[in-house]
Parts: sequence; C-alpha cells; structure tokens
Amino acid sequence: MNKIKVIYEDNHIIVVEKPVNVPSQSDKTGDMDVLSMIKEYLKEKYHKSGNVYLGLIHRLDRPVGGVMVYAKTSKAAARLSEQVREKMMEKKYLSIVDGKMEKESSILEDYLWKNESTNLSKVVKEGTKNAKYAKLEYKVIKYEKEIDLSVLEIKLYTGRHHQIRVQFSSRNHSIYGDQKYGTRGRGKQIALWAYELSFEHPTTKKRLTFKAVPEKIGSWKILENTDIDKM
Repeated sequence: MNKIKVIYEDNHIIVVEKPVNVPSQSDKTGDMDVLSMIKEYLKEKYHKSGNVYLGLIHRLDRPVGGVMVYAKTSKAAARLSEQVREKMMEKKYLSIVDGKMEKESSILEDYLWKNESTNLSKVVKEGTKNAKYAKLEYKVIKYEKEIDLSVLEIKLYTGRHHQIRVQFSSRNHSIYGDQKYGTRGRGKQIALWAYELSFEHPTTKKRLTFKAVPEKIGSWKILENTDIDKM
C-alpha cells in the first residue's frame, strides 16, 4: 500500500501531506492518487470492508506537494467547502522564483484566462470573456545572489487555475522547475509547496492551522540555515 503522511485526524477531518507528483484525486492517467491513498489508509486502520466516504475539499496541482484537508463526513465536506467559497480557508505556499523581486512584499492582482484545449492559463485584460480575477500576496524570505533565486512565502486570496505559476511567470519571475511556465530548472521538481493551511473546524468551530515544510533536498537546499517555523 502507498503510505500517506497523516498530520492530523479526528472523526470529521483528516489533514495530510500530499506527496509531489501525485494527483489530489483520480485522473485520466490512472495513477495512484491522494484520495485513494487516504481511503486505503482508513480502510486498513478501521478494518472497514465497504466503501469509505472521503470528501475532496480543494486540490493541488499534481507536481506540487504540501498540506491538504479531506472530509470524513458529508456534513464536514459541506461546511469546509463553504469556507472555501467564503474565502475563510487560508492557504500559504513556499516558492523559489527566478531573479530578485522588485519589492520585499507586495500584492499581485490580475485577470486570468484558461485555455481549455491546452490546459494553460495566461494574464489577460480585465473584461476579457471568461477571465477570472486573481489575487495573491507575497513576501521575500531570502534572496541568493550567487544563483539569482528568491524564496517567497505566498498567501493566496483566490484559487485560480495555475494561479501562482502564471502570476509570477508573467512578471519574469517564473517558478524554478516549472515545466509549463518556467524558464529555469527544466527537468527539476517544481519549487512550489503548500506550506500552511488554516480553517475553522467543521464541528468545533475552532480555528486550526497546519504546516508542512518541504524536505531540504534538491532545489529546497536553499532553505538550509533558514528556520521556516519561525517565519
């Protein structure tokens, strides 16, 4: 069985660390996905023979790893999905991007249009048919002058298709290792990681925050000597 790292679990929700290059749910590739991995984990742990309910609340792009929450009951799924719609669920990412940012922190706002035939998005003018408003905020954690790469903490306000990847690549700060929108690190793992997830528990209403830090290997070696937990 494929093992999944469980960060937190109770009767209503399960929070896991999604592995890189694994789909959030089943797709046309037929490859093992996180939803199926968690179902197998629950079946084994609780000795369930039938179908296990598990609600998908949000997604991460296949190459991206990090924190995800799934619902173990339909009521929890409905309440968490409402938080996503009402923008009560907060998501923060870590990313390594090309070049030095012009500002130490800033808010990026754009309109994005998705090309359904190519599954790519791009920045377009406001008012473009089917374009969606996109907003994020970033702050620079560190800049490595020798390799001309910046490490950013990114807070998402909207969850658009490939949003982070598109907004930064459109400003000539593409994500290192991005095979679709990037310029540097081709063939490397994309340096984008879902680092922090915050939401209200569906039954207790308590605000919960979960973090997962990428292993400091590959491109993430740049985080050596950086205490992410104290950010």
